[in-house]
Amino acid sequence: QVKLVESGGGLVQPGGSLRLSCAGSGLTFSRYAVGWYRQAPEKERELVASISSSGAFSTYTDSVKGRFTISRDNAKNTVYLQMNSLKPEDTAVYYCNASPRYWGQGTQVTVSS
Repeated sequence: QVKLVESGGGLVQPGGSLRLSCAGSGLTFSRYAVGWYRQAPEKERELVASISSSGAFSTYTDSVKGRFTISRDNAKNTVYLQMNSLKPEDTAVYYCNASPRYWGQGTQVTVSS
């Protein structure tokens, strides 16, 4: 059974940092590109960052460039999203996706003072 489990979300003040983790099991994780998506209330789900299966290539949506960093440790079957300089508009449920078919359950990130 394939499972992706996100963790690391929470409440943080503007300007703060969080690191999200996505742990995979039941699949050969190193064969999959992985993306972090987010969905805010009443908005469509958007791709925030993605990383190739080897970790050699990554992409970011413009609004997070320079603030977020995606990385992976295939030996631990885990992908990370380091989020710095957080803004209230980063508030959303964050999901990881092992492209294209596997999704985690999401973790809530709330940026508020």
